[in-house]
Amino acid sequence: MYMTENELARVIVNSCYDIHTKLGAGLFESVYESVLFYELDELGYNVKRQSPLPVIWKDLKMDVGFRTDLIVNDKVIIEIKSVEHVLPVHSKQLLTYLKLTGLKLGLLINFNESLIKNGIKRIVNGL
Repeated sequence: MYMTENELARVIVNSCYDIHTKLGAGLFESVYESVLFYELDELGYNVKRQSPLPVIWKDLKMDVGFRTDLIVNDKVIIEIKSVEHVLPVHSKQLLTYLKLTGLKLGLLINFNESLIKNGIKRIVNGL
């Protein structure tokens, strides 16, 4: 089934809300990543976890160690955090991932918030 980036984002946000409600804040990022991967996979979405992200410079492909947390249906990148404060560099990092992949929507999700709605930031690349 075809879904737009915004439709996928709605499903992802709802899943994050459910996870945050049941697990709460303060766990390691890897825990939230694993659970969110499981939930989205169970819903039938194509989810890539820890996908390598090369940098292309001119005609040279450099595998420099970047990895996206999750990519859903080859449309939305999810960058998961569990930190006290999301820093501007986190948004810039996700925007760079979007530019490198050519994708248009990223969600920066900080599970270490008392209300998950305060921990979700949309990053767009030409959407």
